[in-house]
Amino acid sequence: MAAGDVLIMVGTMKGAFLFSADAERRHFEADGPHFHGQAIYALAFDGRGGRRRLLAGTESSHWGSVVRWSDDLGKTWADPDEGNVRFPESSGGALKRVWQLRPDSELRPDTVWAGVDPAALFRSDDGGETFELVEGLWDHPHRQRWMPGGGGLCLHTVLPHPTDPERIWVAISTGGVYRSDDGGASWRPRNQGVRAQFLPEPDRYPEFGQCVHKIALAAGRPERLYLQNHWGLYRSGDGGDSWEDMANGVPSDFGFPVVAHPSDPDSAYVIPLTSDGFRCVPDGRMQVFRTRDAGGSWAPLGTGLPQRDAYMTVLRDGFTTDGLEPAGLYFGTRTGQLYASTDEGESWRTLAEWLPPVTCVKAAVVPS
Repeated sequence: MAAGDVLIMVGTMKGAFLFSADAERRHFEADGPHFHGQAIYALAFDGRGGRRRLLAGTESSHWGSVVRWSDDLGKTWADPDEGNVRFPESSGGALKRVWQLRPDSELRPDTVWAGVDPAALFRSDDGGETFELVEGLWDHPHRQRWMPGGGGLCLHTVLPHPTDPERIWVAISTGGVYRSDDGGASWRPRNQGVRAQFLPEPDRYPEFGQCVHKIALAAGRPERLYLQNHWGLYRSGDGGDSWEDMANGVPSDFGFPVVAHPSDPDSAYVIPLTSDGFRCVPDGRMQVFRTRDAGGSWAPLGTGLPQRDAYMTVLRDGFTTDGLEPAGLYFGTRTGQLYASTDEGESWRTLAEWLPPVTCVKAAVVPS
């Protein structure tokens, strides 16, 4: 692959697939599966400091979970002899799954974060080869009261601040949003205004315990965040200190992913589902909803997507953008379809139709 090419990384229940194209994004070539038969819930591309490193959280039913990496765009993969994401014996924790791999900003070019089940954060300072538990979060007094959601007790989102190396957000199901302002040494819940629909009426706005499905940082305005909750769609303008409802015009405020536009802080995308009892797109119509006014209103985008009898589901990490202009958008479904738009969602086309169930989709542009 050449500098400027686009790489789409797709994790499934049976391995990982790589789709690549030049900057025009007219034709994608497929490669895979990698890690035959393994569940891949976390993928990332690290292009900092001259790297071209792929990171994958692989999960074998026999050998457990490990983070593997490739420095030749998937031709070969490192295979650590022992699990490189391991809880210290003194912690009492045991790794079930790697849910998130997130390279930090250019300010810390060797740091990679991993979010896992049971809800914990790990830090690597060698590009993702070895990890250590972030004890400040693991020792938080709330942790013993976090409860597992449908996917387990997972720390599924890590958002490093793009210019402040001390500020990091994480999202936990079901714990809510937590923020550190000292590089991970201490953490505070940031859930004011987010409801926990599954709690009795008087207790629906607790300090923590919300089932947050995904959070995203607005481009160029890192104090603005977008949040898709287990029932509820929210926006924060103060770094998560408070949240306000922005479900204005969506058919349902239940869903999993939320994606911020790569350059417009007022634009974001969601894929609503009918309900927590019927986790398929409403009315069998596959539509992506976009806001261009920071959640003031939403409009459906469905050109090229099936508009009848399409009972699809997109998971929290199954939707992403490549960061280009115009923005490329990509999502995968639990029924194995992979869709792409290269005009900011105005039209869509199918990249793959019969993949295993898709768990995550990530995109990157290969640096020079």
